[in-house]
Amino acid sequence: MDRVISIVGHTALDYIVDVEKIAGKNESSPIIDYEEYPGGGAANIAVAIAKLGGKSQLISPVGTDFASSGYEKLLKDVQVDLSRLYRLEDRKISKAFIFTDREDNQTTYFYWGASSKFKELEPEPVDFVHLATADSVYNAKIAQIAGFVSFDPGQDLVTYSKENLELILAHTDILFANRHEIRRVSEMTGKSFSELKALIDIIVVTYDAEGSRIYTGKEEFTIPVVPVRAVDPTGAGDAYRAGFLLALARGCSLSTCGKVGSTVASFAVESRGCQTGLPTWEEMKVRYEASFGKLDKGC
Repeated sequence: MDRVISIVGHTALDYIVDVEKIAGKNESSPIIDYEEYPGGGAANIAVAIAKLGGKSQLISPVGTDFASSGYEKLLKDVQVDLSRLYRLEDRKISKAFIFTDREDNQTTYFYWGASSKFKELEPEPVDFVHLATADSVYNAKIAQIAGFVSFDPGQDLVTYSKENLELILAHTDILFANRHEIRRVSEMTGKSFSELKALIDIIVVTYDAEGSRIYTGKEEFTIPVVPVRAVDPTGAGDAYRAGFLLALARGCSLSTCGKVGSTVASFAVESRGCQTGLPTWEEMKVRYEASFGKLDKGC
């Protein structure tokens, strides 16, 4: 029976805006087109796990427009557990505004909205938690009372104090980061990569088109990307983490977890929006086996 994977972080609406060029100070630029998509790193991962057939629980503050935006219905329809949501009456749902020009330059503005209340909230114990991009104060609190902790500081790493980062890492079983974030973690803590490996059981570092690497105290696995025609890279990292974590919860080997993550990510980049093209477990399995051979028995 699948373990429930609790995901902490943002539930947000993403506005993907195509512009002629990124406007500078005191400039304007024509908007070519825009779309609204459900997003937020935690919600993206919870939806991906649920679509794969796993059990996910979303731990996230949401605002007054959560139901009216249609987001609540979407999450219920895919059977994400919403029992741990914090429903706030004095905030709107978080929103991301992502502007991309014709040369693929990008600027993002993020409205924290309901997520700005994170630091005031008190968590309850959970069995298996993934800390997505969110508030470092709340993440530090829940890391200390969770059974198994997966941690991805992401772009919010700049908001972490050294103390909170070290407190979370001391309770972390698996750390996800890209090449820039892992360097920043080393700088903030004063620990070399070797020292981080000695502290944390599993470290997964993503390298964009070069795939990912999984490090343990004694082993290293190189995981390639699954080549597809990429339309929108947004959400690939969240999809990777969802596939990896569900495979891990189901007892797959670490290299298989990475390959499942890579396969799920390949679906996410084929269409615009972080949750648009996510696969079922069977759909993932077909593509996985075409790329990597037979999926482990018992996975």
